[in-house]
Amino acid sequence: MKINNQARESLFVEVEHLTNEELNKKPSENEWSIKQVLEHLYLMEGAIAKTIQYQLSAGEDSVVGDKPIELSVNRSTKVQAPDFANPSDDFATLDELKEKLSQTHEALSAIAYNTPSDILRSKSYPHPVFGDMNLSQWIPFTAYHEMRHTEQIKEVKEKLGFN
Repeated sequence: MKINNQARESLFVEVEHLTNEELNKKPSENEWSIKQVLEHLYLMEGAIAKTIQYQLSAGEDSVVGDKPIELSVNRSTKVQAPDFANPSDDFATLDELKEKLSQTHEALSAIAYNTPSDILRSKSYPHPVFGDMNLSQWIPFTAYHEMRHTEQIKEVKEKLGFN
């Protein structure tokens, strides 16, 4: 979880000085606001935590090798968000978003700290780009996914002149 904690810290540094109005402003009609990026992150992290929990209790053993999840930070390859992780257009405050991000981060942390790594490595779940990934890799994948979107937030801030 060290990389996850570092990614979260970097994410919060990027948004800590923004007003709620700035958070909710979109650079264009077909681009996400910073609020929407943050919402997407907690939706994904929460879904990943729930999926890992489910696979631990009901999934079949399926040992797969490690995938190059660090490639997730490369923003030159566009990936369509799954429907469940598409953010809303609803207004949200930074405090609300941080609270939801904290809840999903705690859920993932609990799994990481309370589940032996050999158990996490003994089961897998498919990723849309990397194929079957062992559950152990899904935890740091969440950090790389967050790093990718922290870069997106920097781009949105630049487009909106919030630097």
